[in-house]
Amino acid sequence: MTEQLAVAVLGANGRMGAEAVKAVEAATDMKLVAALGRSDSLDGLVNAGAQVVVDLTVPESTEANVRFAVEHGMHAVVGTTGWDAARLNDLEELLGRNAGVGVLIAPNFALGSVLATAFAAKAAKYFESVEVIELHHPDKVDAPSGTAVRTAQLIAAERADAGIGASPDATTTELAGARGCDVDGIRVHSVRLRGLVAHQEVLLGGPGEQLTLRHDSFDRASFMPGVLLGVRNVAGYPGLTVGLDGYLDLGV
Repeated sequence: MTEQLAVAVLGANGRMGAEAVKAVEAATDMKLVAALGRSDSLDGLVNAGAQVVVDLTVPESTEANVRFAVEHGMHAVVGTTGWDAARLNDLEELLGRNAGVGVLIAPNFALGSVLATAFAAKAAKYFESVEVIELHHPDKVDAPSGTAVRTAQLIAAERADAGIGASPDATTTELAGARGCDVDGIRVHSVRLRGLVAHQEVLLGGPGEQLTLRHDSFDRASFMPGVLLGVRNVAGYPGLTVGLDGYLDLGV
């Protein structure tokens, strides 16, 4: 019998964490060795012999959680937001001192969302205009979503490489926020509405045509195949990987 991966879930009492616990327990090639909540000591990860830590906590604690895992030789799969450039740089330096340890930080684990973002980035250089709309439940604490920020960043990079300028916009007066926020020159709009889970549209426009790429997650179970993919592959990618697309052969 193939040896099972020893997996620990942090944030196990949250909505995403509870789903991850169920997914790991149902995976025949994994063994859930720890499911920790906010007040539980991280020493439980060591005592349980965790090989991979899934962090689905909150921005205030995720950096310390991942640092603990890396310093103790555990790989980490992270779905928590709050990883700005400075934090990512610090993590890369830490990983440089802990050879062989891998960390995946993924703004979104839904495979359809990852694919839609990759397709949008590739398509964006062929259209004059592009904007992003993300729609989530009203309990989400950050806006725009991490997925929308990454989508805009990848779109902006593709357009810059292709020498495409900013989307045309004749706006000279506006109410604050009417045109959304600016992420690397890409306009991103956030909707918070009861009944939604996680949804995103990328609108691309050219003379006489529009292309819309939309992804919908109707249930948090949609994120679990990506979480499990990350757990299974993180050891094979030492160092830092940002975005689940880093583990996929997209062919685009």
